[in-house]
Amino acid sequence: MTSSTSATRPSRPADLGTLVVMAWSGEAPGGDMPYLLAYTLGDAPAGPEAASAALRNMLESNGLPVGGDLVDGNARPNLPVSMLVQAEQAVVSMPGFNAQCIPPPEWLAAVEARGYAYFVFTTRPWPEALPGRPLTPEALAAFVGTDETLNSAAHIVLPARTLRG
Repeated sequence: MTSSTSATRPSRPADLGTLVVMAWSGEAPGGDMPYLLAYTLGDAPAGPEAASAALRNMLESNGLPVGGDLVDGNARPNLPVSMLVQAEQAVVSMPGFNAQCIPPPEWLAAVEARGYAYFVFTTRPWPEALPGRPLTPEALAAFVGTDETLNSAAHIVLPARTLRG
């Protein structure tokens, strides 16, 4: 089971609706891969299409191409998105978006082993995945595994930062 946490809203929350981030890990070559998923519930007053458009604008204005190439945060030290892993929590920050979640222990182990997480920030709304409610692995796979979700997302290799020196 996976649970999600809502994010701190950006300066224009009505445009984006509720933003949510969740963490999980999955099997991959070289060991478990830690994943982060961010999405909107699509509950903006102007509707889900407006929330998607505003989210796309926020991502692209931060240099994160939607539906484009993988952005390697290790190769771009000035990337405006960062992840802090501390006290068994993950905090993702970028202009217009700050989110905190409590990932499962296997995610923490995977991010410690790899030193990064694969971050998928999709513009596709997911109104059924409400913050704080558990999700089955099947529901997560059904949403994340579709071309519609993946092609409407920015994909980032996000280095894990800690407060340790």
